[in-house]
Amino acid sequence: MKQFFLKFFTWWSGQTFGTQLWTWRFGELVGQDEAGNKYYRTRGGKIDPTLGFERRWVVYNGYAEASRIPTGWHGWMHHTVDTPPTKEDYKPREWQKPHQPNLTGTPNAYRPSGSTLSTGKRPKATGDYQPWTPVN
Repeated sequence: MKQFFLKFFTWWSGQTFGTQLWTWRFGELVGQDEAGNKYYRTRGGKIDPTLGFERRWVVYNGYAEASRIPTGWHGWMHHTVDTPPTKEDYKPREWQKPHQPNLTGTPNAYRPSGSTLSTGKRPKATGDYQPWTPVN
């Protein structure tokens, strides 16, 4: 019963009941990435008259976080390329880094030097700072 309500009312932990119904009725599986996310498009590549292009969507494996889409699938999802990575031998360019999850808000988030969160103490000001003082 709990799983039914979670599927019906939550969107962040997988697909909702409405998305599942839409996918079953109008969707066509295009492929799956190494993280287990499944990518769909309108059946037969049909053009949506409202949008003017085919609808494409992803059903995340677990927590729904847009940064979990790898670079090859990102291009297909945003209509930058027409062929999905499963239909061609996709080779990442040398400048493309491997996918990393979004770590914002976690203990592993990037904290540059000078950030109060990096060490817990504010670094001392350098000698180029002159505080403003009011003149009476």
